[in-house]
Amino acid sequence: MIQRIISILSFSFSMYFVYKYRYRVLNAVLSRRMLRKVAVMMAMQIPFVRDKVLGSVLQFNRPQQNM
Repeated sequence: MIQRIISILSFSFSMYFVYKYRYRVLNAVLSRRMLRKVAVMMAMQIPFVRDKVLGSVLQFNRPQQNM
């Protein structure tokens, strides 16, 4: 029982510090080339993110369809 409480408390404190220093943690993780590639590949699988990124990178005028 005590071990479970210690485990829960340590997990809670860990999550608190990860949240508090989330940008430092994110920068540390994304500083690794392989992890950055994996993060980009996973983000590009999300249609909304892919459309936003490609829309801003490849700006072109799509012809409007008349209905």
